[in-house]
Amino acid sequence: MSTIKTPKPHAADRQKKKKEWPVIVYFWTFGLAILGYTLANIRLSGLPHAYHWTTGIIGGMAGFVIGWVWYRWRGDII
Repeated sequence: MSTIKTPKPHAADRQKKKKEWPVIVYFWTFGLAILGYTLANIRLSGLPHAYHWTTGIIGGMAGFVIGWVWYRWRGDII
């Protein structure tokens, strides 16, 4: 038998290691960014291309916020 004892990590140390974003935040962010860009590409086809990218970025930011709200309200999907 080994007499070497290893210290067990505290609950606070275990929480520190987890620095990943939930999957639902990624889904909402990428989903709304792609949806915003696609709809802007269809609707704003006569305008410069920068409007499409701007709409995609705005959609991604909205998806980020909605993803975190969903995570706080319903939890992660995995």
